[in-house]
Amino acid sequence: MTGTAIPPEYRGWWRIIDTGTWVNDGLDILGPAMLSLTGNDDRLRMHCLLAYVDARPTKTGVSFHWQGAWEFDQMSGSGTVKLRKDGGLTGKIRIKNGDDSTFSAERAEGPGVPIPDPPSYRDKWRR
Repeated sequence: MTGTAIPPEYRGWWRIIDTGTWVNDGLDILGPAMLSLTGNDDRLRMHCLLAYVDARPTKTGVSFHWQGAWEFDQMSGSGTVKLRKDGGLTGKIRIKNGDDSTFSAERAEGPGVPIPDPPSYRDKWRR
């Protein structure tokens, strides 16, 4: 992450528990759906998406850009999160030239196994 540090109330790992537009079946198909806002090698994993995250604080929360792959298809997008009164997050994630969805997340421990790097298109043919 570059720029100003993530505020402590946002810093850490977040377990994505619900999406507003996309079905929640399969949310954890690659492992627990998670978003990290640590400021160090941040990641996003949900459904079949693995992505790198670059997060920055805003006046009302945190915004982020992500770049990764849905299965083997490269994609990118952006998102925002705000802290709820109960300590959870409410956010919105957008796919560049695609759709978007709201999501809810709860504070969580980091994953037991690191979230893998997003696959490249070439990886599809190396399996």
